[in-house]
Amino acid sequence: MADRAAVPEVIWARPERTGRGPKPAYTRADVAAAAVRIADAQGLDAVSMRHVAAELGCGTMSLYNYVPRKEDLHELMVDAVSGEHELWQPSGDWRADMLRVGRQTRELMHRHPWLPRLMSPVYGFSPNALRYLEHCLVCLDPLDLTYGTKMQLVGMVNGVVTMYVATELAGAERTRSLPWSQDQENAVRIAYLGSRLASGAYPRMAAAFTEDPGPIDMEAVFELALERVLDAFTPRSRGVSAVPPGKAPPRTE
Repeated sequence: MADRAAVPEVIWARPERTGRGPKPAYTRADVAAAAVRIADAQGLDAVSMRHVAAELGCGTMSLYNYVPRKEDLHELMVDAVSGEHELWQPSGDWRADMLRVGRQTRELMHRHPWLPRLMSPVYGFSPNALRYLEHCLVCLDPLDLTYGTKMQLVGMVNGVVTMYVATELAGAERTRSLPWSQDQENAVRIAYLGSRLASGAYPRMAAAFTEDPGPIDMEAVFELALERVLDAFTPRSRGVSAVPPGKAPPRTE
């Protein structure tokens, strides 16, 4: 049964050190780095308070002096890797800069394959996440939209990248478990698909594959997905800006 006296707490509002006792042997950054090392090497499920304490060389109970809950540990981990974002001087081309943001986020998630599982708006306002969001808004300064709409743009870019990388990682994990090569499986599946399309039961699907029968370029698909998101926020012709959701477009005579 949940403790009725419990109240929500933000880890960043909690002092790293409380009381007048001896100086702590570790910092939150040390704790986060240990947890990230474990997750990178063994996966997110391997991250526990006991395992992190062992990585640091301290007792499990003493770790709670630094991190009260496992959820706080996850938030520290997300913030730690968010600090790996490169915050460059914006070019003045908001589309190019946001494409760069998307590519960099994808690379970050591949370096830390557990990260898509922890992506949540709840963890979106940690110190490094705030710096990242502010950087994105600076990149979007040339775009004539409200800040609320710009935040939607950033959220949609992050959402597309997170879903795309999660699919990539799941596919790679499945491939590693197969007793045959991916090329062998692809050949079998393509042959089966060809037989079904040749049956005449799926004429529109057959037409779609006939239009573009070549192999799928997954890099191009990723770029296209980002471009489509940015298209939705790109100012239209004749100087009309993109319309924030819920507002009627301006009338033209």
